[in-house]
Amino acid sequence: MAAALAYALIATDLDGTLLRGDDTVSERSRRALAAASGAGARHLVVTGRPAPRVRPLFDDLGYDGLAVCGQGAQLYDAGGHRMEWSVTLDRGLAEVALGKIEAEVGQVAAAVDQDGVDGLTLIEPGYEMPHPTLPAVRVPCRDALWAAPISKVLLRHPRLADDELAAVARGAVESLATVTMSGPGTVELQPCGVTKATGLALAAERLGLTAADTIAFGDMPNDVPMFLWAAHGVAMANAHAELKAVADEFAPSNEEDGIAVVLERLLAGGH
Repeated sequence: MAAALAYALIATDLDGTLLRGDDTVSERSRRALAAASGAGARHLVVTGRPAPRVRPLFDDLGYDGLAVCGQGAQLYDAGGHRMEWSVTLDRGLAEVALGKIEAEVGQVAAAVDQDGVDGLTLIEPGYEMPHPTLPAVRVPCRDALWAAPISKVLLRHPRLADDELAAVARGAVESLATVTMSGPGTVELQPCGVTKATGLALAAERLGLTAADTIAFGDMPNDVPMFLWAAHGVAMANAHAELKAVADEFAPSNEEDGIAVVLERLLAGGH
């Protein structure tokens, strides 16, 4: 069991990584995380989902520690249901960034995640949620997206593939925002310089841990900064090629309990 202590911090993405396609965590994964906790490791969720969209899942898991949410823009205390730290995307800059992107590719459909523990996900006309289980409020026009502080903007294009849209957006917005892709149909703008790595580093510091203590699991390009920060990055078999290119190890897919497979090996003294 002591071998698990080689990584005192286990950072896991949710969608496509810890979660199966039906938004559940398998019993095998639950047992593996519990065993790692029993061996002295801390489990830290690091997700693109905003804090309000993870609360039901955390309740089901009995997860009551810190969580990095909103692609690193939020540090959420699940047990206390409070935000320990957050940073917002300036709404004026977000509007300018959207205008620059649309000047390159034509009209996009946009949504926003509002800041705060009770923030809403707002979607403008034409935007379809790529993850239908997540609640969203449809608003009548784009101006309504900016009614309250936001943590990020989500973009969809009627024709361009996600990789194409993300590449164009990076070139168009430059330093106005950080552009990332976190899943199918999910290209996002977040505050400049904010990534999963910045949020993970802050959470680790609060826990008295460092990058050298950390093993990270993920599946999409938004996990690249986290992998570059952590001592060891494990990409799921279903991972995007961009993440696989920087991974230290590959695991079975999220549907095949990939996280559990790796943790079980570590708990058994494997390398």
